Amino acid sequence: MATTTDAPTSTELAITGMTCASCAMRIEKKLNRLEGVTATVNYATENAHVRHSPDVSAQTLVATVEGLGYGATPPSADRSGDGDDDGDAETDELRHRLLVSLVLTVPVVALAMVPAWQFADWQWISLVLAAPVVLWGGWRFHRAAALNLRHGTATMDTLISLGTLAALAWSVWALLFGDAGMPGMTHELSFTSDPGDAIYLETAAAVTTFVLAGRFFEARAKRRAGAALRALLDLGAKDVALLVDGTEQRVPAERLVVGNEFVVRPGERIATDGEVVSGVGAVDASTVTGESVPVEVAPGSAVIGGCVAVGSRLVVRATRVGADTQLARIAQRVADAQNGKADIQRLADRVSGVFVPIVVAVAVLTFVAWLVLAGDVSGAFTAAVAVLIIACPCALGLATPTALMVGTGRGAQLGILLRGPEVLESTRRVDTVVLDKTGTLTTGEMRVVGEVDGTALRFAAAVEDGSTHPIARAIAEAGRRRGPLPAVDDARTIDGLGVSGTVEGHSMLVGRPVLLAERGLELSAQLRADLEAAQADGATAVVVGWDGAARAVLAVADTVRETSADAVAALRALGVRPVLLTGDHETAARAVAAQVGIDDVRAGVLPEQKADAVAELQAQGHAVAMVGDGVNDAAALARADLGLAMGTGTDVAIEAGDVTLVREDLRAVPDALRLARRTLGTIRGNLFWAFAYNVAAIPLAAFGLLNPMVAGAAMAFSSVFVVGNSLRLRRFS
Repeated sequence: MATTTDAPTSTELAITGMTCASCAMRIEKKLNRLEGVTATVNYATENAHVRHSPDVSAQTLVATVEGLGYGATPPSADRSGDGDDDGDAETDELRHRLLVSLVLTVPVVALAMVPAWQFADWQWISLVLAAPVVLWGGWRFHRAAALNLRHGTATMDTLISLGTLAALAWSVWALLFGDAGMPGMTHELSFTSDPGDAIYLETAAAVTTFVLAGRFFEARAKRRAGAALRALLDLGAKDVALLVDGTEQRVPAERLVVGNEFVVRPGERIATDGEVVSGVGAVDASTVTGESVPVEVAPGSAVIGGCVAVGSRLVVRATRVGADTQLARIAQRVADAQNGKADIQRLADRVSGVFVPIVVAVAVLTFVAWLVLAGDVSGAFTAAVAVLIIACPCALGLATPTALMVGTGRGAQLGILLRGPEVLESTRRVDTVVLDKTGTLTTGEMRVVGEVDGTALRFAAAVEDGSTHPIARAIAEAGRRRGPLPAVDDARTIDGLGVSGTVEGHSMLVGRPVLLAERGLELSAQLRADLEAAQADGATAVVVGWDGAARAVLAVADTVRETSADAVAALRALGVRPVLLTGDHETAARAVAAQVGIDDVRAGVLPEQKADAVAELQAQGHAVAMVGDGVNDAAALARADLGLAMGTGTDVAIEAGDVTLVREDLRAVPDALRLARRTLGTIRGNLFWAFAYNVAAIPLAAFGLLNPMVAGAAMAFSSVFVVGNSLRLRRFS
């Protein structure tokens, strides 16, 4: 029998029903047990990336996942657009359950905590209000706990389900068979109260509502995890002017095939990768390649889909379409980087995997010990329930969402938007920050820099005023700031090399040095020195001449943000090494790096190589944060341990990043690191005290020294402590 040598196949599965990172790990382990299968399951994107041998079908993979109790959508199904709808439906359902539960919980908690408000038969009203919260509002937790039980594991859902159901069950028992259902019963907090008349409906309802709130905010953050890919797809042109027998026909961009010729007018996006057939102009590639200066193109020049034509009409022949284009490859790199990220488990889940079985075992042992040693069924049940209630994760459920909400709220006031709790764990380890140049360290806007001859600028600005080229606009704007521009006659664009015209009787020529050399305008020694100085600083040199003589050199460059140097200094103060990574040329990159104080410069990096550069730093043992703003940064932002996107950049970069910096100030980067670390420290502190409270109180409950009523009060105190600790983040500055 011949041995198959077919290459492995890649399959993407959409996974539903996961409630925590341990679910993703369980699915991943099960898939990897199949022969010839290597799987990575991403909890954040609810996606499984599977490489498998050809003899393993997609149906087999789906059946394996479904055998664990989760849902899986095979690649053959048409899921176009459905993912967005499903994400919205899940968030809407959680919001609905949360709002209803909140409305029902508030009066239950108020009645339980304020004895003066406890009217006759108030406890029965509380039962009517609390039961739907626990059973309907917490249905997700109970279902997940049952699924975990089926596979012999335990997570936070197990704790939530056990604790809330135990509190509800005990309350119903006390109401029906104890003294709690008697008219006139009041709910006093006392160490010596008879456990037979104690109910814990407020505990069951409040825990459910708090944890629902945390799940809602988590679902909303997860909903955005796949937005980077959608933003990349939206960047491409939707339709194109296809040339058919010399006539333009507007058709959908996806109908283009290799060899088609199409027209791109100034301001339009190039529909796909191609080669210029006719026309001379410039292409703004800043959102794709990071080049701050538009690239001059002529017949034979290669252009990239997604870039914007400026200056003149171009005819382009398609050379790559669909998945072969550079934009599509960047999108694939974003997907690969997201799938390659390590699964991040919630801190509480990691501990509860051990904690929950211990709590259940202690409750069972408590019940048995009381029966055997004391022969007291009521006392045994009371002590066992007290153990479960004291272990109910109210404080655990609050530990992450309260700190996260306060931290992100404070961050929003400072112009820093954190994507979710998983971001925080990355900030603690970051020791290297990779900075993009254009739009990050710099403003991304061309300006005339250095000393400028007033007359030369005025004349040049007048000739350039009619052009849409970014360099021309920079010169025109600089001239306009000096005063009104004179009139110009016979203004003409010269083959992408410059412009000419007549200003106040002078025959003007403005453009590249080669243009003036072709027209016989020689540069003096001083002008050559100015030209070399401009190029050494990474600026674009524009020569201005009139009446047959070269008169001045204008330096046009992307300017460095005023706060960039301070931001780099602040990063160094945090013990973080800055690295400049850009697609721009070496000279411009080093000039910017010198101004802001960066020693490590990596220039001329292609878009698909940026993620590789980040991976190289990670392979050297560094935890890397990436700061960028363009499409070319998206894959690197997703690949980095922490991605920080400038909010003034493209939607693609913003969606691929873990942190969005709203304000145009690079000093937000060290602020974001400090805020994230402070928030993570608060969460860790909350979790420590929540578990410490459990560890200290469970023995008291097991020995009958803590009745369920006091257990509920202790739990309420731990929740207040956690909230108060989280509120300290409001003072972050």
